[in-house]
Amino acid sequence: MEFLLSALRWIADPANWDPSATTPLPIQARLLEHLRYTAVSMVIAAAIALPLGCWIGHTGRARQLVIGFTGAMRALPTLGLLFFLLMVFGYWLSYDTAPIVGATIAFVVLAVPSILAGAYAGIESVDRTTVDAARATGMTEWQVLWRVEVPLGLPLVLGGLRSATLQVVSTVTIASYAGLGGLGRIITSGIGLNDYDLILGGALLVTALALLLDGLFALAQRLTRTPGVTDRRPAAARRPRRSPRPHASKSA
Repeated sequence: MEFLLSALRWIADPANWDPSATTPLPIQARLLEHLRYTAVSMVIAAAIALPLGCWIGHTGRARQLVIGFTGAMRALPTLGLLFFLLMVFGYWLSYDTAPIVGATIAFVVLAVPSILAGAYAGIESVDRTTVDAARATGMTEWQVLWRVEVPLGLPLVLGGLRSATLQVVSTVTIASYAGLGGLGRIITSGIGLNDYDLILGGALLVTALALLLDGLFALAQRLTRTPGVTDRRPAAARRPRRSPRPHASKSA
């Protein structure tokens, strides 16, 4: 308990937020770096995975292939992939550029499976009767996707983005091993200096950031939920069954 209180006092100390503080401080600079790495990786991953996931969910094509591919991507160790990319890009890029490119690719690879799974699961979850009704009104396939399937499946799509964001924001801490910044730099500095306030303080900051982003995505999922779309079973399946009438006893 004393370690936790000491770490909280370290976080609340104004000197650690002073812009003139030396490395690994100030805290706000490391926090902004952490958010920047997360945002860039998520934008690139979303640009790759969202269109592909929507196409798979709408057409039903290549679903098994993509599921197997994303499962293999989930098994990749991000830290090992990061060091591998550093060695590869170190031959062609400068010392300052190679870590940024390698770390970004590693985080994108980490984020793509969850975003892809959320996208095609959200589109597939839309009731096929609703989709057929939209086609019957004369909508094109593009209109069916963007006016019907995406709005109804948006909570699940955001769920995939939510899961990927939490994975990336917690894993960006390893960027410090590639010589980059972020909140992980506070933790690695604490390990090198044997300073438990830095180690636990950095971990608490990462946890608080992840919880904040998780709460924002949870709110977004709640706000984008379509009113009345709670049970997508056919209407006949939702009707309560009537109990059979008791047979009248036959008089002798």
